[in-house]
Amino acid sequence: MSAKKILISQQQPMTASPYTSIAEKFGAEFDFRQFFKIEPLTSREFRTQRINILDYTAVVFSARTTIDAFFQLCEELRVKVPETMKYFCTSEAVANYLQKHIVYRKRKIFFGDGTPNSIIGLIGSKHKGENFLIATAESNSKDTVTKLFEMQKYSFATAVFVKPVAQDIKDLDLHAYDMVVLFNPADVKSLYENYPDFQQGDIKFVSYGKSIVSAMEEAGLSIEISAPTPEAPSVAKALELYLSKN
Repeated sequence: MSAKKILISQQQPMTASPYTSIAEKFGAEFDFRQFFKIEPLTSREFRTQRINILDYTAVVFSARTTIDAFFQLCEELRVKVPETMKYFCTSEAVANYLQKHIVYRKRKIFFGDGTPNSIIGLIGSKHKGENFLIATAESNSKDTVTKLFEMQKYSFATAVFVKPVAQDIKDLDLHAYDMVVLFNPADVKSLYENYPDFQQGDIKFVSYGKSIVSAMEEAGLSIEISAPTPEAPSVAKALELYLSKN
């Protein structure tokens, strides 16, 4: 059976997206709904990690949300970040976002090409003596950046600055959809927080990314489509290929 009504567990795109052409081509209907939002930790939650920000000479950022949370917590904790602090960002877009909080040209800011490995290249031999603080999101597993720092034997610590918070989606009739696309383990957590007795039934689930697969399998959810793959690097492409065969 082909999927005609599809739920995407993300915000609706502000501009035209690949989903638009898929809808037109296959007569599919797309709905968008965030299953969770990212929120900064409270100062009380952050203190439980026993992290003193001023013990570190460099901070590693992979997302804008952690940048906002970092500076918000510094303000709440009355931590004055020294101008000597170095900032290593996974991409130029993330690095540019620092301008919201600091005078960019006066700080030591480095950015990679969007991949965790590029951070290691930036550090090289010149900066390997820094004491790094890796700003992360709440997660049950180590992220790629952390694993790479362990391999390089850098002096570092990880600190959680943001957490996923389940949104109220109880008004959704999930069984009205033929297919539901999930992107993050927090999507699965939110699903069961909203529907503790959820049964998959005829719903086809699509997973995007490695971390979501294990979370879905642990929850007993059957996966119809997994992306990315060489043939389908995006969810849109995976759906297009699926719909063209069904």
